[in-house]
Amino acid sequence: MKIKIFGKNIEVTEGIKSAINEKLGKLDKYFAEEIRADVTLSVNRNDHKVEVTIPVKGNIIRAEEISEDMYASIDMVEETIERQLVKYKNKLIDKKKSYRDNFTADYIDADYEDDDDAVKIVRTKSFGVKPMDAEEACVQMELLGHNFFVFLNADTDEVNVVYKRKGGTYGLIEPIFD
Repeated sequence: MKIKIFGKNIEVTEGIKSAINEKLGKLDKYFAEEIRADVTLSVNRNDHKVEVTIPVKGNIIRAEEISEDMYASIDMVEETIERQLVKYKNKLIDKKKSYRDNFTADYIDADYEDDDDAVKIVRTKSFGVKPMDAEEACVQMELLGHNFFVFLNADTDEVNVVYKRKGGTYGLIEPIFD
């Protein structure tokens, strides 16, 4: 796995690089050599945040951890990714045979038990969809008190999602069909 490190409001020292390479190097047993991990470090007051994004064919493995110590955040983010890989191994690998090129043979062949806290859908909602623009969808989302809203985009005639981001801003998710 290739690791790229970026810093926001922080100088990435050799010590930090070494800690990241050591901790995330433990994940090499899961990923093929050509897989890239993007690590973004940022500091905001006393919050030391580490974000790791690992794009694999068809999915993105991502973890974000914040603590008062950068090295603790690095430790936590590595543990989070490893837990995700163990928990979702069967869903990542077994369902889509094309994903196999992204992972090592040892990881693919390993047998992990599914946790009891596996994803379970406990409720299904149905609703009428009326065409609207993204701004109107944001207003509807606010009126409902939700942090996301699914709607039919009047401009593109496709199903989109608006969502509330940290800091009070909004995001729009548009589908791309391959």
